[in-house]
Amino acid sequence: MDILNLSDTTESSVLKITAIKAGVKNENRANIFVNDEFAFSLDIAQIVDFHLKVGKQISQAEFVELQHASEFGKLYQATLEWVLMKPRSIRETKDYLCRKLSKRKSENKLRAQNKQRSKEERDKYHLKTKPLPLFSEQDIEQVISRLLEKKYLDDEKFVQTYIENRNATKGTSLKKLRQELFKKGISNELIEEAFVISDRNDQAELEKIIAKKKHKYSDPDKLKAYLVRQGFNYSDIEDVLKSFVI
Repeated sequence: MDILNLSDTTESSVLKITAIKAGVKNENRANIFVNDEFAFSLDIAQIVDFHLKVGKQISQAEFVELQHASEFGKLYQATLEWVLMKPRSIRETKDYLCRKLSKRKSENKLRAQNKQRSKEERDKYHLKTKPLPLFSEQDIEQVISRLLEKKYLDDEKFVQTYIENRNATKGTSLKKLRQELFKKGISNELIEEAFVISDRNDQAELEKIIAKKKHKYSDPDKLKAYLVRQGFNYSDIEDVLKSFVI
């Protein structure tokens, strides 16, 4: 499939949408052809928003805008799929996008180096030279904003779900839960509010862990040390252990 390169056109060139074809891999995206060559793909909502149709003429500035919209749509879809895999915090999602951007920049450095190699070497090792499209900090913020708007990201719900599910059957100290949530960018206020709602408490969590771990520790002091490392208070450990035979 030939891909239209805007650099091959002049300012006076007429750019016309000549075909809009349904995507093969993703039915929610369509391939846009400009001057009979593939230009980019857009999701259906974007096609509607930009009022695109076969025969419509676009300026070079509009072409660049549509290219950016195409890449933004792909970035948003990839992030949405990542978020839907399991609940994510806003901080986690921003970090995911920053890692993705950093990885693309590193890959583009390699591709730029490959471009300096001989054609024979590039062909032999199938080295890629075309740079990957980059996105900006503003794009990251817009992706986050849209996910928040669509309720795919919600730190208040995230923290409640996390506390409810995190090692619910195996047990986890509330201190450890607090530390994990703080690292995920959750505010202390949201964490404490969620603990008020939750029925989890360290005594019940200790009972879960001791029931599962007691057979591994012939020495009670080693078990106590393990539980302290898990974030439990020593006096609570002593109290709960009284009901167990170690």
